Amino acid sequence: MINKPGPQPVDPESLAIRALSFLAADPTRLGRFLAATGIGPAEIRAAARDSSFLAGVLDHLADDESAMLAFAQEAGVSPDLIARARIALSGPPVERDVP
Repeated sequence: MINKPGPQPVDPESLAIRALSFLAADPTRLGRFLAATGIGPAEIRAAARDSSFLAGVLDHLADDESAMLAFAQEAGVSPDLIARARIALSGPPVERDVP
């Protein structure tokens, strides 16, 4: 009996860096990302070493469903994997009681 290999585990940081490259490949997407984060193009390389920044990249994608689906297709991953990678990088979202 031959074991069929399942999908290989994806490193959350690697996936987020691929997502950042995906955003950077499209000037419009990159412009939206830079405007939303307030980070400058020259600061991206240094920021990409920070897991909270990488989680923010995945958050940004999650806020734009069409971009997230396009990235998921290009990267060959499910959108659910993108969400799990974000949680792995920053922890689960904090729910707060609002009076």
